[in-house]
Amino acid sequence: MGQRGSYGQFCPVAMASEIICTRWTTLVLRELLCGVTRFNDLRRGVPRMSPALLSKRLKELEKTGVIKAVSAGRGRPAEYRLTPAGEDLRGVVMSIGSWGQRWVESKASLRNLDPSLLMWDMRRFLRPDPLPGKRCTIQFQYPELALARRNYWLVVEDGQVDICSDDPGFEIDLLVSTSLRCMTSIWMGLSTVAVEIGKGQLNLEGDPAIAKAMQQWLGLSPFAQEPRRAA
Repeated sequence: MGQRGSYGQFCPVAMASEIICTRWTTLVLRELLCGVTRFNDLRRGVPRMSPALLSKRLKELEKTGVIKAVSAGRGRPAEYRLTPAGEDLRGVVMSIGSWGQRWVESKASLRNLDPSLLMWDMRRFLRPDPLPGKRCTIQFQYPELALARRNYWLVVEDGQVDICSDDPGFEIDLLVSTSLRCMTSIWMGLSTVAVEIGKGQLNLEGDPAIAKAMQQWLGLSPFAQEPRRAA
């Protein structure tokens, strides 16, 4: 205690806050708790965080015993694994997200739209089971965005989901065309696929079975089922 940045209090809330409440740390923990282990993948989950600051936060978390760096083999960068202390933060981070979903007004939560982060989240929570057994390629198109950020492809094969920001060259099984705000609203559980199709805000072209099952394979945010209580 007494070091720079310390609250100078013996209270466990203060001591824990010194570790997990520095800027970006909670979001880095969110990624680690979702199973991300590699530096470059962590960057995709926090795209507005500089690499230098991410490296600093990882070193801080390692120093405090929340994570450990594990060798991935000769010539490969280290991977970051949660320690028991880090895994014990799962309930804390999920509770923060649940509180935000319940109490943060939806217009505020939809101000900070980011297509790459949305697609990264959709990739890791997508449910392959409702999709056909063959390889499926689903293109998401956000017409209002600049061309470089307008198109994304989710490729589902053998239960694995990959995301591409460049055309992978596969036949498109379903084209999803909508605004980024609309897709984010569906993902966060603020609306549904059926509602947005009915409003003319979501257009699906391609395999009718894949289109019909979209609400099921989409998976949604882990906080989407939280009841809204914000005014």
